[in-house]
Amino acid sequence: MIQLFNIKKVFNQGKPNEFVAIEGIDLAIEPHQMTVLKGPSGSGKTTLLSLIGCMARPTSGRIMLFEREITSLPERFLTEVRRNTFGFIFQQFNLIKGLTAIENVMAPAYPSGEHRGALMKRANQLLEQFGIIQKAHVRVEWLSGGEAQRVAIARALINNPSVIIADEPTAHLDTKLSLEFMEIMRRLNQEGRTILIASHDPLIHDSDCVRKVIEMRDGRIIKN
Repeated sequence: MIQLFNIKKVFNQGKPNEFVAIEGIDLAIEPHQMTVLKGPSGSGKTTLLSLIGCMARPTSGRIMLFEREITSLPERFLTEVRRNTFGFIFQQFNLIKGLTAIENVMAPAYPSGEHRGALMKRANQLLEQFGIIQKAHVRVEWLSGGEAQRVAIARALINNPSVIIADEPTAHLDTKLSLEFMEIMRRLNQEGRTILIASHDPLIHDSDCVRKVIEMRDGRIIKN
């Protein structure tokens, strides 16, 4: 489904502060499986996620998605691939303060031009699915940690992506909420979605629903 060939990512290339974040990675992400990138801070997990999710371009190498080479696509096509294929769950959730829960869930779908009524209906269905429909019109800064987590997951699903990408999603959650998050990921995986998580949390990479753990250090894969 997703294949990486000799991927390298260099920041500040040619400058005194040049930094190689990813060095020569070859990797295949299988469809409909849950894969975890494991490693300490600075190992390159987040950078690799951003490359796979089309949020950044590699300095060299090729990325294939559904047997289509996407590395050299113009930005507008890459944006479309990102919007239609991936749903993102960030470490800090990145919910927009001042907006309600349902407005945050709808936000990634606005560029599609979909009719607002249909979009709102789908957002309500997602909030209901995750048991927080009663918080739909509450501003996100007033939500608890578990409620914010569920809004972030609903937002990631609003465009019906085939791949969910989560970057250190349990970094600021207690054990109960972390286990709750993994149960939701298990359910989404059973529905046929591909799940890719970067985490050094044992509750994540030791979970029995994870099919593959890829260990990283210093921008390289050291165990697959």
